[in-house]
Amino acid sequence: MTSFPAVNHVAVTVSDLATSVPWYSRLFGADPVLDEDTGPFHHVVFALAGGQQLFGLHYFPGNAWAGEFSPRRVGLDHVAFGCLNRAELTAWRDRLDGLDIKHGEIVDSHYGSGLAFKDPDGIALEFFAPPAA
Repeated sequence: MTSFPAVNHVAVTVSDLATSVPWYSRLFGADPVLDEDTGPFHHVVFALAGGQQLFGLHYFPGNAWAGEFSPRRVGLDHVAFGCLNRAELTAWRDRLDGLDIKHGEIVDSHYGSGLAFKDPDGIALEFFAPPAA
């Protein structure tokens, strides 16, 4: 082992696959590559970054969590999708507008620029670009 490996996949738990699958399909501009009911849970998986990364949606039947997603709760804070630069970040902002997905403003900082938005369950997502060179 010479270096720490890249993130292979991320999976988030959703409350309703019938709502989340079409929403993420629109966001990713792709259909899922896997839709499988394993018994204990049902998962739907999307291939991103030319198939190098996977993004999964998990649904647990009978799971009745009444709380709302909160990045302050121990666990997931947010998932960020990398952009090459601020111009690409701006293009994603425009794409979210075209998809009628609510989002915040682009926030610039010394370590990069981010654009925050949420999925139908309120899971925090972001597009992020490194600082200009």
